Amino acid sequence: MAFGGFSGNRAGQPVAEINMIPLIDVMLVLLVIFIITAPLLTHAVKIDLPRASHQLNVVQRENVHLSIDAGGIVYWNGEALDEGAWRARMADAAKVEPQPELHIRADGELAYQRVVTVMSDAARAGLTRIGFITDPRATR
Repeated sequence: MAFGGFSGNRAGQPVAEINMIPLIDVMLVLLVIFIITAPLLTHAVKIDLPRASHQLNVVQRENVHLSIDAGGIVYWNGEALDEGAWRARMADAAKVEPQPELHIRADGELAYQRVVTVMSDAARAGLTRIGFITDPRATR
């Protein structure tokens, strides 16, 4: 440390070193104060929190299999229906929560107009989830 002395060569020059001892003393006193007061500041209230389940409750949708054969006959889950009956069942299925998925399976020899008619009836009834079931094997 450099303190003023009686030598004549450094007379009147300021001291360029910072005295760290008082800074360390203040820091240690503050540390002791925080160590003592920190446990007093935590006020814990014991409560029993509910446990959340990590599994989702997934409601499985019902699938409606709508088949159309080469003759144009429509089958609702394997039961043959006329045009008015499948429209009524589509309207009933649209009101169910959650809405069932409509899986359409049509014969390859069937005119596409018949499939479009069934799809438009389903859309008019309010069914929004419509899918096609196809045969993945290559055609002739």
